[in-house]
Amino acid sequence: MPEFVSGNAVIGQSGGPTAVINQSLVGLVEGLQAGLATSGKVKRILGMRHGVRGLVKEGEGGLVDLAAIDTAKLEAIAATPSAALGSTRDKPDDAYCERILDGCRRNDIRYFFYIGGNDSADTCRIVSEKAAAARYELRCFHVPKTIDNDLLENDHTPGFPSAARYVALAHMGDALDNASLGGIKINVVMGRNAGFLTAAAALARGAATDGAAPADRPAPHLIYLPEVPFSTDAFLADVEAVYAQLGRCQIAVSEGIRDETGAEIGPKLMRSDERDAHGNVQLSGSDALGDGLADFVKKGLTPAGGKAPRVRADTFGYLQRCWPYTSPVDVEEARAVGRHAAELAAKGDASASVIMVRTSNAPDAYRSECRRADLAAVARRTRHMPAEFIAGSNDVTQAFHAYCLPLVGDLPKMERL
Repeated sequence: MPEFVSGNAVIGQSGGPTAVINQSLVGLVEGLQAGLATSGKVKRILGMRHGVRGLVKEGEGGLVDLAAIDTAKLEAIAATPSAALGSTRDKPDDAYCERILDGCRRNDIRYFFYIGGNDSADTCRIVSEKAAAARYELRCFHVPKTIDNDLLENDHTPGFPSAARYVALAHMGDALDNASLGGIKINVVMGRNAGFLTAAAALARGAATDGAAPADRPAPHLIYLPEVPFSTDAFLADVEAVYAQLGRCQIAVSEGIRDETGAEIGPKLMRSDERDAHGNVQLSGSDALGDGLADFVKKGLTPAGGKAPRVRADTFGYLQRCWPYTSPVDVEEARAVGRHAAELAAKGDASASVIMVRTSNAPDAYRSECRRADLAAVARRTRHMPAEFIAGSNDVTQAFHAYCLPLVGDLPKMERL
């Protein structure tokens, strides 16, 4: 039997909130209460306010007693979007992680759980290594979360299915609007490095369209991903061909599209270079990409002395993250990854990242399970759309459709006269 140290457990939430991140929080609390807390190895279950900021903070107010919250309230929190504890964009470096370890010592924390993306996994990795070097027994676990779906080792990540559902439904409604009035509509979707979320717009079509020409596809007619080099000239030609045949064109484009040199298109069109804590130009808080592409299309398709086409752009931005109508699969799996992290700790694992693995994708028989991976396999690394999911320069494949559809839940059927 593994040796267990007694002490407190702490849970934090990091990065962009999602519609189901609180399911993971509550799953962790449930798992700890059923395992290590029952055995007496975990004395208190604490929550960090605004991620690791709450742990490094001196004095009162940085930590919350999660075990004191009754079951009914926990269930209500689980069903509520966004990070209940508050989140942070802090990217802890070596010195910051030393302060995190000091916070663990100060609060007798022996079990550290962090819900987030690959930077959160890296925080767990560094803190775990520092604790080992200092001979301070600390178990560190990363619980996956990101709407971008860009964590390695995972089939998909909690948060992505609900965001993908939002993107699909938004494009369904927007396509009907576009068909009613005509014109060209550009929708900018989150995804700096990975195109999974933008690709989910294809589900709005109702069926896969492998090999179909853009004008022969149901909307969205064109889908542009950061994994495929973006040419403005080719983009204009694509739009012109669809618009000339249909009198309308709906486009889904990732905020992270890049040119053939790898340079992001968005920052070239922005008036400022406001950056986040990771040094990235903030794409989701700006309409620059959509407005810039719309202006480019309008100028490019206006005949000499003629009338400009009707061109509009929307940036979905933060709306995608916490829309309250979640995917049922996402709700279930987000809760499960939290429970599994607690189970790994109860079994004596010293550190790990929980991962989601698909075990069946047969029609009406989708299944998944939680497993473990080493923190180093996930930390600070980015997963991209695989080649088998990408069709040419402006579409996705049947393989992506089959991959994504079971995750989002049933979608409505639309009809037109």
